[in-house]
Amino acid sequence: MDRTAAHLAQGQIAKLESFLPFLATTGNICPFIGLLGTVMGIIDSFREIGTQGTASIAAVAPGVSEALIATAAGLFAAIPAVVAYNYFLVRIRRAAMYMDSVVVELLALIPAQTKPVAPVPVGAKG
Repeated sequence: MDRTAAHLAQGQIAKLESFLPFLATTGNICPFIGLLGTVMGIIDSFREIGTQGTASIAAVAPGVSEALIATAAGLFAAIPAVVAYNYFLVRIRRAAMYMDSVVVELLALIPAQTKPVAPVPVGAKG
């Protein structure tokens, strides 16, 4: 019974954890996507400086603006994903501990049989 209860509890925990990898991946990857956009925006700024031959604000501002928007977008996606991941991870761990304690209490209520009970023959008086 102990193994069956542990198996059922692990199955439920696995279901609860099924979306955690998505949150973890989103939280880890989005800042890098924002960084990629930042680098591309800065490259665009340098290209405009080279094309116009001057480092005026008109040449630099669009690329820097693009870079900042990409950085902000990456952070706006990553921060809630990391917060949600940590929130749900704590809740799942608490649920797992609660399930373990319930299983222990239920198994303690079931009397352990040290030797099998012999069947009573049919027609015998007890």
